Amino acid sequence: MTDLRDGYDALLLDLDGTLYRGKLGIPGTREALASGSQPLYYVTNNASRRPSVVAEHLIELGFDADESRVVTSAQSAARLLAENVVPDSAVLVVGTEALAEEVGRVGLNPVRSFADSPAAVVQGHSPTTDWAILAEATLAIRSGAVWVAANVDSTLPTDRGLVLGNGSMVAALRAATSHAPLVAGKPAAPLLEDAMRLSGSIRPLVVGDRLDTDIEGANAVGVDSLLVLTGVSTPLDVLRAAEGQRPTYLAAGLDALNAPAENSRICEDSRWSVEFDGTDLVIESTAVPSESVDSTALLRTTAVGAWKFPEFDRITSTSPAVSAVVSEWGN
Repeated sequence: MTDLRDGYDALLLDLDGTLYRGKLGIPGTREALASGSQPLYYVTNNASRRPSVVAEHLIELGFDADESRVVTSAQSAARLLAENVVPDSAVLVVGTEALAEEVGRVGLNPVRSFADSPAAVVQGHSPTTDWAILAEATLAIRSGAVWVAANVDSTLPTDRGLVLGNGSMVAALRAATSHAPLVAGKPAAPLLEDAMRLSGSIRPLVVGDRLDTDIEGANAVGVDSLLVLTGVSTPLDVLRAAEGQRPTYLAAGLDALNAPAENSRICEDSRWSVEFDGTDLVIESTAVPSESVDSTALLRTTAVGAWKFPEFDRITSTSPAVSAVVSEWGN
């Protein structure tokens, strides 16, 4: 039986919440990725850093990385801009100098003021974004400028926990302008399309920690995905996932890549039955009761029932061991 990763010709890997949290690597991720031969491409919604800086961070954490295998939403946002405005147009940049550099690389002129008559606005994460630059962007968008958002993640994982992400700043401009941006990053297709083009992959596996970006993005471009429970999305999020946000595989961590695919595929499991009684999902053990339950395996089979009957209210069980796991999910 082949390992999960062996069914794919490239791994398209999210970063924050999947490989590391802020400056800290997630235990076991480096070792898990080092075991296979598939090329590793690092695909990030974060537009604040240059690909070279992202690669340096990965290398410092022990990952096999280089600048040529990093794909950022800043690069995809710049491509969208180039497709929507004429060459040498002024583009008002709400974000870091790394984002401004990507704008320049596609033959456009990055500016920071509405007085420069921008034809477009591009917005990416920056910890120094303030009212002043958002006001400039508001004026430009309300005057008809094309608006491209690098990503719309409402939160950003850090080593201190979740903080507001670029999507929260995008929401402020939406409220001020009554306009919606073109989006480059996941779950929109451009970023993953660029990663597939760069990697030359036909059958890649997208790996990430967020249903609403990584997994929805994989579904948007029609490829398989692995959700790892090391970042933002929780077991309860999985059970309540909308159809477009449902992963192919689910695992506690990246070591699942080096185990048989069926170990992580979301499907029914003969150890438990999951029935809908008209109100609740009822889980019962079909094997000899155990003092311990594999939480992730139980989540995979429960997800099958939850997605079939999304109107369920609660999850119940007569098994104390199952009930204990379900309680941990935040049911």
